[in-house]
Amino acid sequence: MTQTRTEALVEDPSEGYSRGLNSRTIQMIALGGAIGTGLFYGAGGAIEDAGPSLILAYLAAGLVIFVIMRALGELLSYRPVSGSFAEYAEEFLGRFFGFVTGWTYWAVWVATCMAEITVAGKYVEFWWPSIPTWLTALVVLIVLFGANLISVKLFGEAEFWFAAIKITAILGMILIGIGVLTLGFGHATNPTVTNLWADGGVFPNGFGASLMTLQIVMFAYVGVELVGVTAGEAKNPRPTLRKAINTLPFRIGLFYIGSLLVILSVASWRDFHAGVSPFVEVLQQVGIPAAAGIMNFVLLTAALSSCNSGIYSTGRMLRSLSLRHEAPAALGALSRRSVPVAGLTLSAAAMVIGVIVNIVSPDRAFLYVTSVSTVGIIFVWGVILVCHLRFRAAVRAGLLPAADYRLPGAPVTNWLALAFLAMVVVLLFFTSTGRTALVVGVVFGAAVCGGYALLGSRRGADTN
Repeated sequence: MTQTRTEALVEDPSEGYSRGLNSRTIQMIALGGAIGTGLFYGAGGAIEDAGPSLILAYLAAGLVIFVIMRALGELLSYRPVSGSFAEYAEEFLGRFFGFVTGWTYWAVWVATCMAEITVAGKYVEFWWPSIPTWLTALVVLIVLFGANLISVKLFGEAEFWFAAIKITAILGMILIGIGVLTLGFGHATNPTVTNLWADGGVFPNGFGASLMTLQIVMFAYVGVELVGVTAGEAKNPRPTLRKAINTLPFRIGLFYIGSLLVILSVASWRDFHAGVSPFVEVLQQVGIPAAAGIMNFVLLTAALSSCNSGIYSTGRMLRSLSLRHEAPAALGALSRRSVPVAGLTLSAAAMVIGVIVNIVSPDRAFLYVTSVSTVGIIFVWGVILVCHLRFRAAVRAGLLPAADYRLPGAPVTNWLALAFLAMVVVLLFFTSTGRTALVVGVVFGAAVCGGYALLGSRRGADTN
């Protein structure tokens, strides 16, 4: 990296996008990005496996996520761009890592959307059991794809209200739970905070079982980094994104730790099982009228929100790759409404694989897809941390100006977070779905490396 390279960087590029995301929308996207089906849906099976210790797993993972986001925030303060992760990887680690990071993040959100449309189909079955999961998945994908084609402002508004519904549901759940615990209303069998340790202890199935839940725990946090992708379309990106990242500890503490503390106090951990939302289970035990239907609507909203974000981010990442000549040139085109139509279309087409997975293996679809998504996002988060280390090294060498928004404790916090991510990858070897995800990850990695080699050979041919 040289000073010439630094001077060539655009200070605050919109990259041709319309800056249609205001501070209010970005804040709600950040809030909503921290709440998804990993918490609403996946937590049921995780509680069954780990018991109350799941709270500690979310807390530990949340601290690591905060380190990653502060590192990203410092990089965004230095240079806010829409393809942030891939742009920083290319600048600080080289063209190969920029190429791999961009395509990996695209694949992460494609896989995540597959998971979300899978659970959306399961939620719709609650009201209309005769409708097959794959059909609902297909309809959801088509509708959200159409909404993203219209404008970024429509995406932002949809995400605002999706997030508002999720936040209201969690706050309502917490308040109801506190009321049950303090005032005693409802029909819960034995609501007491002693449920957190009285039945088998905090680690009822052992410490190892708690570690194994980190796969679904890490998946639950996929989306917190989405604020980085909005940089190219955010008004006043530096202060807006900084504010969104600063609220992350509060979001994790309230939405994850707070809700799980209440849920596991109101009911015994033995009452929760895979495939059943812990939120629905608690509300049914309390005796709230139409609890299952209300929470089912919220769960459906969470799935739609995540898929909406996924379609948005994949289209932007493909355009970023195209502008760096690492994807077909056609993917760099914008519509008259400043929307990357070609990138959105290719992404939605890839997400149709999720519909096929639901046809072939509807019972295991969610687990397979979330494990694949976890492998990819761990790589992307790791790249962010390493890029931040290289950025700080460049600052110390006098090659780049220091950012006024910094990651506390760096570089020690970087290395601790990287060690945690490496541990999660190792743990994947001990589950069948994790091993499947690692195999798929290796195959995908080989394909990306092959694509990069092909790209290099074409460049060489063009040069000659």
